[in-house]
Amino acid sequence: MDIAEIVTELMGPEGHRDPHPLYERLRAFGTTVRTDEYLVMVTGHEEADEILRNPAFGVIEPDLRAQFEPDFLDHPGKTLLGDSILERNAPDHGRMRSLISSVFTPRRVAALTPAVTAAVEDLLDELAEHADGDDGPVDFLDAFAFRLPIGVICELLGVPDEDRHLFRPLAADLTVTLEFLAGDEETAAADHAAVELSRYFAELAARRRADPKDDLVSALVATADADPQRLSDTELLANLALLLVAGFETTGNLLGNALALLLEHPDTAAALRDGTLDPAALVDEVLRFDSPVQVTSRIALTDGLTVGDLPVPRDTGVLLLLGAANRDPRRYTEPGRFDPTRTEGRPLSFGAGPHYCLGAQLARLEATVALPALLRRFPALTAAGPAVRRERLVLRGFGTLPVTLTDR
Repeated sequence: MDIAEIVTELMGPEGHRDPHPLYERLRAFGTTVRTDEYLVMVTGHEEADEILRNPAFGVIEPDLRAQFEPDFLDHPGKTLLGDSILERNAPDHGRMRSLISSVFTPRRVAALTPAVTAAVEDLLDELAEHADGDDGPVDFLDAFAFRLPIGVICELLGVPDEDRHLFRPLAADLTVTLEFLAGDEETAAADHAAVELSRYFAELAARRRADPKDDLVSALVATADADPQRLSDTELLANLALLLVAGFETTGNLLGNALALLLEHPDTAAALRDGTLDPAALVDEVLRFDSPVQVTSRIALTDGLTVGDLPVPRDTGVLLLLGAANRDPRRYTEPGRFDPTRTEGRPLSFGAGPHYCLGAQLARLEATVALPALLRRFPALTAAGPAVRRERLVLRGFGTLPVTLTDR
């Protein structure tokens, strides 16, 4: 296969099911390969890390994206996050990030451990009631994997309990805009989701403006009202939508990917259950082996840049295949083997540099608390049928993951 054929398959159903064989075919052409005049793909860990940390490679901001996509501005699903930290470079990125990052400091995240533990136990109690009723298999994603991070991020934001059921389908529809080949129906659904999320957060912001609470929405509303130069109304809504979606979409996929791997590796599950395996080491290996974020992109902001020996002219797009970088044989011994005892350093699943994921530590906390507790509560937990992958490449996870909780 030539490079163009590999890229085509990577973006299609085969790549969605399992991109790793295609990554390896692409890696055979080099750790950095030019796919056409305007695009470079990176499979190497060192090269991807270098680009992520180099501010001369920035994210593609909405104004530039609109030049390449004539209908870009016509779709709320594509533009909603354009004023968030996800799609802004310096100085706007740093200005907005500084307002949000105080919630995600290591000290504050560590202080959330009791609340996360309590949330995990509540969800496990509900699963136990299901098991005691002998109601058959349960979809782990619906019953646990997404409900946990939705509850945690909504609590931080200040989203009322009665509204939290709204967000998983909206997030699933919106995040299709992060993929490469969304169809007309998917784009329309993303537009609808963006409108609904914008409306919801505008109304919530108005309520918090009138009656502030001890939550992130109230804090950001106060900042926007006091100094619109620090945070405009559109930036407020964009970042609230981003925090909500990013706060549970990737963590839910992390939990699902982790359980699927534990079901395939019962010895690892047993070690996690009895405490002989460090949960943090397991989570890092899941992130490396089956990253919830497989791809991110950058663009060359200046002339004279290179990656390895490859010149990357200004305005060249760069696709960083994080899933490939996490299995770079120059970085990891036997990279295709799932091994939670590795000591070769953390993967790039949460990025690096200025755009390193704000919620990385919170996601790790949720997973390290939840997975051992799940296996201890349900030692006979087994797969109850085939797990079905979502038709996505960028955000990799399952659509369904049915499990049986007991051995009945």
